[in-house]
Formats: sequence, structure tokens, C-alpha cells
Amino acid sequence: MTDKPSTDKHSTTRRDIIVAGGFGFLAASMVGAAYAAVPLYNWFCRTTGFGGTTQVSHAAPGKVLDRTITVRFDGNVAAGLPWKFVPEKNEITVKIGEVATAYYKVINEAARQTLAQASYNVTPPTVGIYFQKINCFCFTEQQMAPGETREMAVVFYVDPKIAEDREHDGLNTITLSYTFFSLPQPARPVAEVKSGKPSGKL
Repeated sequence: MTDKPSTDKHSTTRRDIIVAGGFGFLAASMVGAAYAAVPLYNWFCRTTGFGGTTQVSHAAPGKVLDRTITVRFDGNVAAGLPWKFVPEKNEITVKIGEVATAYYKVINEAARQTLAQASYNVTPPTVGIYFQKINCFCFTEQQMAPGETREMAVVFYVDPKIAEDREHDGLNTITLSYTFFSLPQPARPVAEVKSGKPSGKL
């Protein structure tokens, strides 16, 4: 009598384990890739200006050109966020390389505290690589008290390198657009229970 059936059974079990392990590794890899996709996409957009993503600068450029560009401002609020959000000026004209400051007015129209953060882009999208922000309210979460009114500033310039890009020779207008999205309020810490000796009373 041979032990072939037993050997076949062990081979089948080992093959099933290998296949299951392979699928498990594939699933874990796909989950990891999904989590990595968002930061990688954000990094790609910030680096290349893809989709009109603006850039971040820490200082003014070294030169200012005589050529001017009109920058228009757009403010939006996503559904469910009880804010009024509008630019104080619809547009300003700046020289390329000139540092400028624009202001938005924000009002929390709710009777409760709200938390939100802005997404942003510029149009035409190909200008994103040249639109440099030095300071912007979009970099941080914004928490507003009930009925609070706030002025928010964005400090920016248009990079002089845009003058070397023949694709934008005829460009005379850029639109900077923001949309605020609601964020969940952070959980409040549970109040600490004061310790002490029992009173002995019922």
C-alpha cells in the first residue's frame, strides 16, 4: 500500500497556503498603495503645479518686471458649511514678481463653533507652477466661533520665470480660487473625576 494520497493532500494544502498568502500580500499592497496615493499625488501637484496647484515660497523673488497681470479672486463654500466667504476685492493688477496681499472676509453664520480648511487652485491650470504663495490661510485649519467674522489674507507673487515661458506670452489674467470644506470637530476630553475618600453617606 502506498502513501500517495497523503502526499497529494500535503501538496494541495501547501499550494493553498501559498495562494492564500499571495492574495493576502496583494491585498495588503493595494491598501498600502491607496494610502500612499494621496500624499504622493499632493506632492506631485505641489512640485509640478499640476491641476493649477499653487507653489509655496518663503521669500520675495529677486526682481520685478514691468509686465502686469490681473489676478482675480474667487471664494466658495462646500455644502454643509454655514460660512459666508467672499474676497474683499474681486481683482487686483500686479507686476510680475511684485509681492501682493489680498484679503477675504469670512463669517461663521452658525450658532455653533465650526472648523474648516480651504482647498485652492489657479486657472489657467498651467500657471500653477508660477503662482507663489508666501503666506495663506489655506495652510491651516480654521476654527470659527459662533457668529465670528474674520479677515483672512493671502500673500503671493507671480514668478518672473513665467516671462520665459512662451506658452504664456499672451496671458493677462489669473484666477485664484478657494473652496472651504467642513471638518469634524475634535473630540472634547472627558472631565477628570476628582479623587477623594468616600463620605460613608448613603
